[in-house]
Amino acid sequence: MISSTTSAPKSIAQQVVRIISKRKAIKPARLRAGSSLSRELGFDTLDVVDIILELERSFHITIPDEVPLSTVGDFVNYVSSHTPELEHNRAA
Repeated sequence: MISSTTSAPKSIAQQVVRIISKRKAIKPARLRAGSSLSRELGFDTLDVVDIILELERSFHITIPDEVPLSTVGDFVNYVSSHTPELEHNRAA
């Protein structure tokens, strides 16, 4: 699944995928790291903003507007590389 194509810890990848999939009621198994949220999955700007807000709340991070996030893998990689180490250990 997702974690095989990213460097994210499995639990973080699963949480990010769950948040993204919940937004449009898409089965998590359909989300690949290379899936484009807008082109392939039909997410609009508001959907992406809501996903970002949910990720910021869930992982206690800030995602700046200028960060290019267009694929599922982009979200997983950004969150995993900006989540405090404590979160990695607690989620595992």
